Amino acid sequence: MYFTVEEENLICLYHNADRRRTAANLRAALPDMDKEMQALANSTMSKLDAMTDAEFEEAKFSFTDENK
Repeated sequence: MYFTVEEENLICLYHNADRRRTAANLRAALPDMDKEMQALANSTMSKLDAMTDAEFEEAKFSFTDENK
């Protein structure tokens, strides 16, 4: 499962104890996002939903500052 830099950054912002809680945090934030961010969040949630808990645990998510 590959995440874009933007998706990975979003995961880092909403990361919680496990995959399901991270996706739930993203879903809860949807009403506060603009359309572009909602599309990114939906893409990210779809990928989170498609992966297993073990895959999520093994994944190394890191925030990437694109301005560097």
